[in-house]
Amino acid sequence: MEELKNIRVILAELLRTQKLAVLSTVRSDGSAYSNLVSFAAPRPENLLFATTRATRKYANLMKNAQVALLIDNRRNDEADFHEAVAATALGRAVELADAERTAGLVTFLAKFPFLAEFAHSPSCALFRVDVERFIVVTKFQNVVEVRTSP
Repeated sequence: MEELKNIRVILAELLRTQKLAVLSTVRSDGSAYSNLVSFAAPRPENLLFATTRATRKYANLMKNAQVALLIDNRRNDEADFHEAVAATALGRAVELADAERTAGLVTFLAKFPFLAEFAHSPSCALFRVDVERFIVVTKFQNVVEVRTSP
């Protein structure tokens, strides 16, 4: 129980401090497709990211909403093997519209004000990932599953 509490604290810090995640979607042929995206986390169970509708990731999301987002704090040095944390968020992506989009943009742009022109563009879609669970890896091999709801 104490380990899960500590992992939740570590996860919250990771979501607060990191700006980029690797978004993995499923292509129409069933293969994986990954991209870097900027993300905001108003709550651990809801992650936000924006993309242009003319992208492969958008097309993939329209066919299959299941996604994985990898968020980590690596520095690309030897210390990562002992200190880095990686969390994979597993869930479904939902494109936001109307009032939900407006509220989501406030949260997203609070973290990324320099993306305002991009995010307000008519071609930009804002997604919320409804996270079912996180797979959190610490100390290179300590793996813990964290459910977002009981």
